[in-house]
Formats: sequence, C-alpha cells, structure tokens
Amino acid sequence: MKGVAALCALAGFATMASAQNPAANPDPAKGRTLVTQVCAACHGADGNSTSPANPKLAGQIAGYVSRQLDSFKANKERKNPVMYAMATPLSADDIQNVAAYFSEQTPKQGTARNKGLLPLGQKLYRGGDSARGLPACASCHGATGAGVPIQYPRIAGQYAEYTETQLKAFRAGERANDANRMMRVVADKLSDTDIKALADYIAGLH
Repeated sequence: MKGVAALCALAGFATMASAQNPAANPDPAKGRTLVTQVCAACHGADGNSTSPANPKLAGQIAGYVSRQLDSFKANKERKNPVMYAMATPLSADDIQNVAAYFSEQTPKQGTARNKGLLPLGQKLYRGGDSARGLPACASCHGATGAGVPIQYPRIAGQYAEYTETQLKAFRAGERANDANRMMRVVADKLSDTDIKALADYIAGLH
C-alpha cells in the first residue's frame, strides 16, 4: 500500500488539484487581512483555533490549505455549508495568500489525554498493522506529524475531536477529496477505538 496517507487532519486533510491559477507570489500580509476579516472567528487570528470543532491551521502546509479551500468552494467532494460560504467569495490569489499566512504562523502544541489508548495509537501511527493492511501513519505524515509538502498535511497537535471527526467522515465516504481514495481506504479498516487512539496520539505529537 505504498503512498497511502494514513491520516489527514486537520484540519485534515485532501490532495485535490487546484482548479484555479495560483498567485505567482503569495502575499502573507494580504492573507492576514483576509484571515482577520473572514477566518479568525473560527480558526483564530494566528491559526490556533480555541475550539476542538475547528482545526488548527497554524503551521499547516500552504498547498494543503489552498487545496482544501478549493475543495470547499467546489462543494462536491468536501461539503460544509459554513466553509462553502466562506470560500466562495475568495479569488485564487486570496486563497493562496490566506494559505501562505497560515503556513507562517507558529502552531500551539496539543496534548494526548487518554493514557489507556496511548499504546494503541502509538503502535498504529508508527508501525501500522500489517495483518489488516494498515500502513504506518508516519510513512506519509512523518514521525512527528509535520507532514510532507505538498502531498500530506501537518497533523501534529491537532485537536483529537477534529481528527476523529475527519477520520470517521473518510470512513463513511462523507469526505471524498482524498487523491486515489487513500484516506478512505485506510479509514475503512479502522475501528472506532482505533480512531480514538490515533486521534489522541496525534494530538500529543510535536
């Protein structure tokens, strides 16, 4: 199962190619203005959301953020009424500028809280489960969850609640903007306990 991304967070997590022409030179300063006006209420002015329902975007790979905004704007493979309304007015340059701004922000660390599930989360993240054909999450998202530009997002420190919701959405087919069904294939093999363990373990990565 080479090239399979085991998780996609925050925050998350698609690799749909952008249907728009990106800005030649993204401007984080312009992105900051847009974030203050449009994004800050849910994601925080610096991308460090204070609500587990909304992903942390600080330090997220710019290409990933822009692809998610494109996907929300297309409203086909990733549907969210709130994000659709937020993304629709944004131009291609706006999207690139916002993504550049978030990528430059410093993410705040999260914490793993469920000690009982920690060993399972660590096992699945670091080594996968060959018996079930599950690849190690680290093989795509990195040992520390930092991600790999542009393919796989940063997931370290993401809220466990958000990661759990996204993994279940992939498993149910409600989120379908993962290239080659990578996340859906992986999530389909995860139990609810697996998902909780992984989400909690990821929250503590830094």
